Amino acid sequence: MAGLNKMISVVLADDHPMFREGVRRALTLSGRIEVVAEADTGRQALDAIAEHRPQVAVVDVRMPDLDGIAVVRAVVRDRLPTRVLLLTAFDDSSLVFQAIQEGAAGYILKDASRAQLVEAVAQVAAGGTVIPPELAGGLAGEIRGRLKDEGPLLTDRERQVLKLFAEGLSIPAVANRLFLAPSTVKSHAQRLYTKLGVSDRAAAVAEAMRRGLLE
Repeated sequence: MAGLNKMISVVLADDHPMFREGVRRALTLSGRIEVVAEADTGRQALDAIAEHRPQVAVVDVRMPDLDGIAVVRAVVRDRLPTRVLLLTAFDDSSLVFQAIQEGAAGYILKDASRAQLVEAVAQVAAGGTVIPPELAGGLAGEIRGRLKDEGPLLTDRERQVLKLFAEGLSIPAVANRLFLAPSTVKSHAQRLYTKLGVSDRAAAVAEAMRRGLLE
């Protein structure tokens, strides 16, 4: 089917030219991604996103003019179709939490491999949410501190499952931690996904944050 071979369009924004060149090369050499524009400030990034409307924007968190989170906020505000994948050099759990809550499609560390970067862009283009395992531990701490007041939407067991998902645990690992059958955890997870309107673990965590359920 022709649609399966369609290139993923990307706007790339980073204020360090050499790093940006390396990222562009990695994306282009994959044969799956076309970088349609580059930017070295947040405002240029937003202008390029508005002009080209790519599927994905790969944006450094620390940018002149507008930082990465401000770019995310503007993309959401203007209802642009682009999904933003943020680049970061630091494991800052509060920043990750804020970015996902504002509407970022994910985070990836700057020391990720070429394959990890390409796969992250592909996941985001397909509607997925990317939260690398390296960031999951700190993010889980943020969530544990904010889950107390999220209201009656989730049951106590669903909250437990969500917290363990945020720590990067799989369904079998959650089952082992909670001394439940994997089928039971899967049932809790499916109800959780239905309530949040998502289809996987990372998206469940992100959506809970985006809805303000964790404030």
